[in-house]
Amino acid sequence: MPEFRLPLSGDVTQSINPWFDMFKAIGSQFGLININLGRSPAPEIEQKVLMEVGSYGRQLGRMGEALTVLIDKLEPKLEGLSKEERLALDAFRVMQAEISQIKADHRQSA
Repeated sequence: MPEFRLPLSGDVTQSINPWFDMFKAIGSQFGLININLGRSPAPEIEQKVLMEVGSYGRQLGRMGEALTVLIDKLEPKLEGLSKEERLALDAFRVMQAEISQIKADHRQSA
């Protein structure tokens, strides 16, 4: 059975956190560059990788390029794929082509 409560008749709790209240008005941004790593068991490692190796975009870009090479080299051996698997590869190729086009457009405008 659902629980019904009239206004001001239920449990009342309020967290008072002065830091949150003070910075909530400015969007919780404390510096020029802020990285929200989300939930990570080792945020220090993620931050170091981002600083020394590359951004998430760069990491994903390199993975995409490597997968494109593998797919192109294995194409003759991929004939036994199901329709869904073939569609997944086609969608990946389309995505990579769109990314390549955006990069090319950006280079031309720079």
